[in-house]
Amino acid sequence: MREHVIDGMRYLAAGAGWPVVLIHAFPLSAEMWRPQLARVPDGWRFIAPELSGLAPSLPPEDGGHRISHNSPSPPSGQRVTMVDYARGIVRLLDRLEIDQAIIGGLSMGGYVTFALYRLAPERFTGIILADTRPGADSPDGRAARAQMRELLAAHGPAAIADQMLPKLLSPDADTDLVAGVRRMIEDVPPDAMDSALAAMMERPDSTPDLPRMSCPTIVIVGEHDQVTPVAEAERMQAKMPRSRLTIIPGAAHLANVERPNEFAQALHDFLVAPM
Repeated sequence: MREHVIDGMRYLAAGAGWPVVLIHAFPLSAEMWRPQLARVPDGWRFIAPELSGLAPSLPPEDGGHRISHNSPSPPSGQRVTMVDYARGIVRLLDRLEIDQAIIGGLSMGGYVTFALYRLAPERFTGIILADTRPGADSPDGRAARAQMRELLAAHGPAAIADQMLPKLLSPDADTDLVAGVRRMIEDVPPDAMDSALAAMMERPDSTPDLPRMSCPTIVIVGEHDQVTPVAEAERMQAKMPRSRLTIIPGAAHLANVERPNEFAQALHDFLVAPM
């Protein structure tokens, strides 16, 4: 496993072969994918981009899917959207000379995946949707994110960790695991965290896109996920034409972190026999 930076874009990578892009959750970073990067099956290359280094990446006027890495960034302070994150990933793939990949993410990483599929469906050979949902925020959800932005501004990422940890991991999660996730959250720059909150608040409903997402797809969800429950994952998977559902026993929202072996097995099974 190695850390790389290319044109200011940080990513982790491991393995060699067909690329698999893993997009991280909020309020975490690419570090959350280290358990998977340590378990890459033979013939595969896992790439975990750091979203804070990808967006804002390009002005919305720039059309087309083939994006030059020399394109200018938007002015400082411009609002970041899921499309910005998606365009940043396309830019990274272009710099790595990757035309197609299996692409997916967990939680907010799933939201970015939906945006990326709308932007450049031809880049996908498969889709991974873990502990995520297609729908936009409800009014109550938007209000909760606005309150979280205020909490972040007043007390920093440590306060976000206090609020989020009980939702991310099971009550009986190992104390060392909880402490590790807390460190990951507290290491995220506050401005990157705030940008992600704003982008999630404004994201569109991706439910109408599900029947058009015809690549082989795996939907993964933790058995005890209270943020995006199993029932919601089942509804999403039922709308996708070439999809399978895997439930990770004993896991909550961060299924890949809490049950890395089971998550790795689900990925392996999908990669070797996608559908």
